[in-house]
Amino acid sequence: MDQETVGSVVLLAIVTLISVVQNAFFASKVEHESKHCNGKGFQRPGSSAFDRVYTANQNCGHAYPTFLAVLWCAGLLCSQAPAAFAGLMYLFVRQKYFVGYLGERTQSTPGYLFGKRIILFLFLMSVAGILNYYLVFFFGSDFEMHIKTITSAISPLLLIP
Repeated sequence: MDQETVGSVVLLAIVTLISVVQNAFFASKVEHESKHCNGKGFQRPGSSAFDRVYTANQNCGHAYPTFLAVLWCAGLLCSQAPAAFAGLMYLFVRQKYFVGYLGERTQSTPGYLFGKRIILFLFLMSVAGILNYYLVFFFGSDFEMHIKTITSAISPLLLIP
């Protein structure tokens, strides 16, 4: 693979690998809580601590394929740097959600809502990239620079709760 190709996806690959490490961390928390509750491995003992960890892990796992799809689509079709930034923000929010879910479930709500907003941003970036492709294909109008400028300007706004 040449340097230009790698350079166009390296940030997305880094965010993806960080998300893999985060998934391993979540799985280790489930394993630890399972062994802590009854010492026999992966049995659902019915303890509320285990149920919270297990449910938080399952909830994060259910949203994971959607996150990866919109991360890579936004990065490849629109702009890599804002997509990678939004991906890192999503991982931070997912961590907040997971930890919040281990406490009271109401503590996880802000992380959940914030995560939905980041997924929407990545989705809109993907749609903008697809629209730009068809504008170039059918009309010869390329708005790529404008879209990259807008997404670069908007991505820091994701930090506002």
